[in-house]
Amino acid sequence: MTKTINKQPVWLKLALRIFSIGLLPTLTAYPALGAERIRFNYGILERSIPISSLETYARTGKVDENLAAYRKYVDKKQLAQLRKVLLTRIPLNQVEVSQFLYTPIGERLLEKLGKVIQTESNLSGFYAIRAALILSAADQKEFTLLNVLSKFPASAISINLNQSLAIAESLQNLVNQTQNAVAFINQQSQQKVTTASTLKTVPLMDLGKTGSFNFSKQTITLNDLSRQRRFPADIYLPTAQTPRPIIVISHGLGSDRTSFAYLAEHLASYGFVVAVPEHPGSNSQQIQALLAGIADRVTNPRELIDRPLDIKFLLDELTRLSKSNSTFSGRLNLEQVGVVGQSFGGYTALALAGAKINFEQLKADCPALENTLNVSLLLQCLAVNLPNAQYNLSDPRIKAAIAIDPVVSSIFGQASLSQIKIPVMIVSGSSDTVAPALTEQIEPFTWLTTQNKYLALINGGTHFSTIAESPNATIPVPTQVIGSSPALARRYVKALSVPFFETYVAQQSSYLSYLSPDYVNTISQQPLPLSLIKSLTSEQLQEAFK
Repeated sequence: MTKTINKQPVWLKLALRIFSIGLLPTLTAYPALGAERIRFNYGILERSIPISSLETYARTGKVDENLAAYRKYVDKKQLAQLRKVLLTRIPLNQVEVSQFLYTPIGERLLEKLGKVIQTESNLSGFYAIRAALILSAADQKEFTLLNVLSKFPASAISINLNQSLAIAESLQNLVNQTQNAVAFINQQSQQKVTTASTLKTVPLMDLGKTGSFNFSKQTITLNDLSRQRRFPADIYLPTAQTPRPIIVISHGLGSDRTSFAYLAEHLASYGFVVAVPEHPGSNSQQIQALLAGIADRVTNPRELIDRPLDIKFLLDELTRLSKSNSTFSGRLNLEQVGVVGQSFGGYTALALAGAKINFEQLKADCPALENTLNVSLLLQCLAVNLPNAQYNLSDPRIKAAIAIDPVVSSIFGQASLSQIKIPVMIVSGSSDTVAPALTEQIEPFTWLTTQNKYLALINGGTHFSTIAESPNATIPVPTQVIGSSPALARRYVKALSVPFFETYVAQQSSYLSYLSPDYVNTISQQPLPLSLIKSLTSEQLQEAFK
């Protein structure tokens, strides 16, 4: 009936590989599971592993006879990863888990998992997964995947291999294409370095080091009565004799204005006024409200509109203060403004740069949301709940934009991103699993038609590499999610943002030579090598995929 390899069906070999290196990391990211046995079902065929065998291995490192039969299908590294995953404590409590799992996004994730992880009657595991998670989270010290297994309200966990293999195939295709695209970008960046090195005559400084300007910080409170929206903003003011260019920083979902304080201080040390607003409907306080049961969702769809409007209102307020407040008088150049944002803030930056919400693209993409591996679409597709209108989110005062790990593929799509006319830099992490590099940054980069565009690729960077941990963080981000050397990733952001904004906001053309693969090569370090390209076409990507 099925082709065999080493007397084991091909599907069973794939099943064990999926379970050891595919499904378990997924279930750790969105914790799930429990019972006496885990069964792998493929049509009328079935194989199973006792939960007790996994527990014995996790607790002692010993592989019993039940698990030994499958050990030859995974290597030692994967087995060690399995053990770590089973015993890693999940840093959430019962209330936090309950609140999230009853939100629309939480339920969407449960629906997706429920098609793969089922009860012994092959019914959706939606309710069983939720129950197991909530029950396990009651014991916070032992809230691990292994503990969740013991709370699963059924005698067996059934893994639907048809669904699993489809997910695995899609995942493998995405991984392969991403690897090919990343290899092509790295190759192109190195080729430019080789060419440029023969022409280089003046040594370049390390702009990741602190600049020469002193600065002070002021916190102001803004109150937009038209939207009933009140929020604070930190303003970093360099000590200077002339009005200085302004850079606005927009934080990501669940972060706050302290998450990029390191970048604000760095830019201020180079003479930029830096304004960092707090977006009240999508900051750390919103997540706290969600986990406390005060809010019923991760964020409101209206945040997609309010975030850019926050920055437009902030610039209006700075204009007013420059005329009426001695602290700001003569210190702000509102004709030279740039914006930088990360993740949801990356969306915010590109909306201000001129990209419009693309309801046609959302209409095409969002019905298939349950089949996607792109978690960021859960956020982007909130826009389908907005009235289909022409929202005025761009701002002509913005002269250049940097988007770090932006979420843009569906909410903007090619049609909207191609309308941006100002200089843009996209910063991407090749190991981003929240906003996948290929679909959210690399392909969207090919859609940009603006004359001055840059793609900076942090090899090995994750969605959280460039974010400094906030003292107000509700949930600490696990080290394995942040990835290696976050300090190096943040240094790259500092070293690239200075010449980009000096060139395109402050109009200092002498910094243009820093926006080159040659400069990037001088600051690139292991374990996160950095590449930079200025052009990439969809045809080149398709060729790279081959």
